[in-house]
Amino acid sequence: MKFIKWLNELSKNDINLVGGKAANLGEMYNAKLPVPNAFVITAPAYKHFIEKNNLMKKIKEILKNTDFNSPENLESSTKKIRELITNSKIPEEIENEIIEAYKKLSKEFGKEEISVAIRSSATAEDIPGASFAGLQLTLLNIKGVEEVLDGVKKCWASLFTPRATFYRQQKGFKHEKVYIAVIVQKQLGVLIRSEYEKGKYKAGVGFTIHPSTGEKDKIVIESSYGQGESVVSGSVNPDTIIIQKDSGKVIEYNVGRKEKMRITTEKGELEEIETPEDLRKRISLSEDEIKQLWELATKLEEHYHFPQDFEWVSENGKIYLVQSRPVTVFYEKKESKVIVEIPPILKGLSASPGVAIGKVKIALSVEEAKKKIEKGDILVTKMTSPDWTPFMKIASAIITTEGGLTSHASIVSRELGIPCIVGASDAIEKLKDGMIVTVDATSGFVYKGEVKDLLEKEKMSEVDLKYVGKLKTKTKILMNLGVPTEIDKYKDLPFEGIGLMRIEFIIADWVKEHPNYLIERNEAQKYIDKLAEGIAMVAKAIYPRFVVVRFSDFKTNEYRRLIGGEKFEPEESNPMIGWRGVSRYISEGFEKAFRLECKAIKKVREEYKLDNVWVMLPFVRTTWEVKKVLKIMESEGLKRSEKFKVWIMAEVPSVVFLAKKFAKYCDCFSIGSNDLTQLILGVDRDSAILSNMGYFDERDEAVLKAIKILIRDAHKKGVSVSICGQAPSFYSDFTEFLVRNGIDSISVNPDVVVKTKKLVYEIEGRLYSQ
Repeated sequence: MKFIKWLNELSKNDINLVGGKAANLGEMYNAKLPVPNAFVITAPAYKHFIEKNNLMKKIKEILKNTDFNSPENLESSTKKIRELITNSKIPEEIENEIIEAYKKLSKEFGKEEISVAIRSSATAEDIPGASFAGLQLTLLNIKGVEEVLDGVKKCWASLFTPRATFYRQQKGFKHEKVYIAVIVQKQLGVLIRSEYEKGKYKAGVGFTIHPSTGEKDKIVIESSYGQGESVVSGSVNPDTIIIQKDSGKVIEYNVGRKEKMRITTEKGELEEIETPEDLRKRISLSEDEIKQLWELATKLEEHYHFPQDFEWVSENGKIYLVQSRPVTVFYEKKESKVIVEIPPILKGLSASPGVAIGKVKIALSVEEAKKKIEKGDILVTKMTSPDWTPFMKIASAIITTEGGLTSHASIVSRELGIPCIVGASDAIEKLKDGMIVTVDATSGFVYKGEVKDLLEKEKMSEVDLKYVGKLKTKTKILMNLGVPTEIDKYKDLPFEGIGLMRIEFIIADWVKEHPNYLIERNEAQKYIDKLAEGIAMVAKAIYPRFVVVRFSDFKTNEYRRLIGGEKFEPEESNPMIGWRGVSRYISEGFEKAFRLECKAIKKVREEYKLDNVWVMLPFVRTTWEVKKVLKIMESEGLKRSEKFKVWIMAEVPSVVFLAKKFAKYCDCFSIGSNDLTQLILGVDRDSAILSNMGYFDERDEAVLKAIKILIRDAHKKGVSVSICGQAPSFYSDFTEFLVRNGIDSISVNPDVVVKTKKLVYEIEGRLYSQ
């Protein structure tokens, strides 16, 4: 099929094709995790639909005349776009494939027509660093061919809800460049009302890290009865269960009120009903269900190598996963030594940490908020929605009576860095307008009056950035970066340069087309300009600090997914160690494309006058290929010099063994710990089986020995050594090993720059005082 993909055909690398939600479903399905089967109408199908109906020109015109700061105007404009889409006809070639796939899915479950959930999956959704979670539509209990076709159009249209459109505008995504795929999945929870009322169906969310405190040894589960939309939207006070990650032991229960539940109706709608009294008073999950969730949470994090926020359902005691995405905002836990002698007047769930003192303002509607909320007030309400965001921004803290850790108030507060407590059910009764209170959202307590000791402690935490920024370390602390538009958020962190700037995001998201495809169409300048624009954005923001740009390191399967890529890319059985890195640049099939990257670097250095841009060669295997690529670069005006440095990635063991020879051709070796580990240990870094068995570990003795040899031999030749792999971002003992062995610089993810600099300072203090 041209426009349909099944879950068994998808992986986490298929975001451009099917969006983050569907790609992650495919990834989990193929990792043998319990995921209901589904087919996906791809993003190119949506694009084909838009083009066939000539809709994009009309959409652009409507958006051009939209006032994004006016909720009324935004609602009116986006409604017009949604109607344009739902009133247009699905092209016959797409419609036929959808019908065929629906019949096949129904037959798999032994029926002519089954009930399905239809879920949207945007191509910019659930990418590390940005999350569009919950911005588009989900339809439940849809049954029948016509109903499915209608549901697909509704999901396409949901790309232009006011909330989704506003979020893209705020994050800098071009509306016409974000596409949407649609998941059609076997519906769970097709039960009669009496079965819901017996508590046979439960749903909720989970986090493989505590999203409020950043504790990496905790798993947090939120659960309630009925369909999961109640928990995800924050419209119910769910049960909260905190589990010790390494043992599975439950260390905290919080029984939510769970006053209502949402159930599916025969019309595919959600109906809200009262939760039976006996169900409200007890934890909604059994011991076995909690154990299943703990096991699945640990497997998810081990598989993705990154904290996950996942959605789950339980039908008759069996847990199924229906979504997983990266946790995009979390904090390091701050240990408070302040003892508060007065008792708190209110307690809720810590949703976004921090301390604030202010005047209570209770607002139960947006209209009331407009009249009452002033800068610095403590906003108290039942729950929030996107319309509340302008008032949340000016509040010093937020308290809601409803919702859990995935409610709108929780998510937005964490993104804005505002202290927030949710699920404080008696807040409106206990707090009064004008009352001065201290909100300690790190612990979930509210105190009457000003508890200045808590605020002083918080201020001390806030000056950590300035304090750490003044620390001097022999080992340079660098930062990794992939999304150019994120640099403004991180430019003031205490790093001395960008040790790894990936350009793959620019290629995949800004360009989208294969470079050879553009060359064939005489559009090569587009590729050069987009690359130059993204690189210059970063280099300008941190000038004169340096930026090491890694030349493209897509593998063949990733290049194939770019527009026009299938024509130019072979299908390799093992692309991880196939045609990638420098071997591409010197090959007949890619040299012209590589020259475009060189031209982009030259443009940034000469036209933009940003001489702080250097380059890095990835996946280097031999010295002769390095010599060849350096000649190509020189022919494009990029000659290695004191002002233009060339780094080599040490990912392949041959670079370690022959470091003294490679040193002749570079200014620095940058260790790629992920690839170096997999090639030394013979472990596929994407293998869930081997990872779960503990084979993939950058701290393995063999890997550490290789790094030690590389540092020693490079230094003998006067060449420095850095590292840009993931390990230093996660393992403090690994960082200490690197410092003790004399590494020159460590490049880490933005979220751990401050922590790493402080750690390195302490390690060097111990080391040089010995």
